[in-house]
Amino acid sequence: MAERFSSRLADVIRRPLITEKATRALEQNQYTFEVDHRAAKPDIKAAVEQLFDVKVIGISTMNPPRRTRRVGRFAGKRAQVKKAVVRLAEGNAIQLFPES
Repeated sequence: MAERFSSRLADVIRRPLITEKATRALEQNQYTFEVDHRAAKPDIKAAVEQLFDVKVIGISTMNPPRRTRRVGRFAGKRAQVKKAVVRLAEGNAIQLFPES
């Protein structure tokens, strides 16, 4: 594991991604998160297992290219995002939508 995240694993995971495709993947016990773009798979696995107290059996990551954004004549880049699809062991679950 990289020493960059060793003391603060909570900084690895930014937020869960709720899209149509990610919602369909919940049926196969797969959860999609936006993670720090410098995080490696062992960092992501350790963070998910520690934060949510679950067993991770697989991780797929994707690092799409940065998108260009224009506002008038000013062009810039959007934030770098890395997506991680985390597959959990049978019987484990993460409560994304807490019941109130």
